[in-house]
Amino acid sequence: MSKLTSLAKDTAIYGLSSIIGRFLNYLLVPLYTAKMSAASGGYGVITNIYAYTALALVLLTFGMETTYFRYTNKTHEDSARVYSTTLISVGMVALLFAILVLLFVDPISRLMGYADHPSYVWVMAVTVAIDAFLCIPFAYLRQQKKAIKFASLKLLNIIVSILLNIVYFALLEGKEVGYAFYINLCCSAMLALCLVKEILPIRYGLDTAVLRRMLSYSWPILVLGIAGILNQTADKLLFPYIYTGSDSLEQLGIYGACSKIAMIMAMITQAFRYAYEPIVFAGVKDKDQHQMYTQAMKYFVIFTLLAFLLVIAYLDILKHLVVRQPEYWVGLKVVPIVMAAEIMMGVYFNLSFWYKLIDKTIWGAVFSGIGCTVLLAVNILFVPRYGYMACAWGGFAGYGVAMVASYVVGQKYYPLNYPVREIAKYVLLALLLTGTMLWARREVSLWMSVLLNTALVGIFLTYIVRRDFPLSGLPVIGKYFKK
Repeated sequence: MSKLTSLAKDTAIYGLSSIIGRFLNYLLVPLYTAKMSAASGGYGVITNIYAYTALALVLLTFGMETTYFRYTNKTHEDSARVYSTTLISVGMVALLFAILVLLFVDPISRLMGYADHPSYVWVMAVTVAIDAFLCIPFAYLRQQKKAIKFASLKLLNIIVSILLNIVYFALLEGKEVGYAFYINLCCSAMLALCLVKEILPIRYGLDTAVLRRMLSYSWPILVLGIAGILNQTADKLLFPYIYTGSDSLEQLGIYGACSKIAMIMAMITQAFRYAYEPIVFAGVKDKDQHQMYTQAMKYFVIFTLLAFLLVIAYLDILKHLVVRQPEYWVGLKVVPIVMAAEIMMGVYFNLSFWYKLIDKTIWGAVFSGIGCTVLLAVNILFVPRYGYMACAWGGFAGYGVAMVASYVVGQKYYPLNYPVREIAKYVLLALLLTGTMLWARREVSLWMSVLLNTALVGIFLTYIVRRDFPLSGLPVIGKYFKK
């Protein structure tokens, strides 16, 4: 099986589970927004707390997930000992974090603005500690190409979470925000029980010599990860502190709810990453690897642009599925901007392998740091005046700068012949079609715009087929697609 075929197969498995999982997770957004009005700020609390947990997860795994893939494929390393060392080191850090938060929960809660609800803080701290530890067994499943088990457990976690949320918020008609966090803790504990078999190799112990070598590789990835996650969450963390209005949690809730529609890009990128990382590091010496990198980049851009167009085309239908209450819909204008930012983040992820493969991960820290600085500057300067729209544009600018910087420097240290001209044609066509869709959304009726947008998506699909996926080999229909 070729590298690209293997990549496509694994991405399909991860992607299907990720798509189904995210879709099921989307059910929580209409559930939460139906039970929590924008004015109550309830969904703003959820958005804010989850931003903190995303940052904590990066800190607690400190780059060891990627480092594990790198070191388990080094010929002079014992892969079992590498896994055990990774598992124990991450577990120790996660445990220490949970203990410290529990000891100092009151001052931490006051600092975060939740002095009246310290349970929000300690429950999510324990949850994220468990999740950080479980990242390593899940990485082990990916490294062992056990995509089915990986996907099944991820889906099980989401399904149980949704069922418990439905029971509390819908059947019992509860409205206490904290129960969303208690449910997360229960689901994380359940996952730990399901991964006992993968946790057992911990008996190999902690090899300090191996750990030192791994940390020398992982610390720049940690810096990269912090900058990267700040690119995703800094706006949600800073917003309550820098927004000048008295309705900061209401505005943050609107932004967080509408941004959920755009998360299909994060879902596609995540599925691609899960399949791509093990293949890249396992085949680092293969002579055909460079071609695989460049082709993978091209197809990633093609399919994310297609997903982008589909969301924009049917946005006025999707809003009823994801964000139920009309008071949230004022924030839908952030969706194209956030989605475009996520595409650039995905491209940046694809570009990032050049410095990982030559063990110069410090470059990743530099690029992500620059992007994060741009994002923070845009937020601090413009959120007080423009609100959450500045958050959306800040992410766009941050990812764009990091992407361009990584490409330019990468062509010097690890040159690859990316099909830039072909990719640019797809981007230009997508921009033209998007502009037309946004015009139709303003100027014509809903169903007329849906019909027009469907035709525009058809134009993009036709271009894809004629340029890169010719159907000439298929009977009957093939003759209609010959170039």
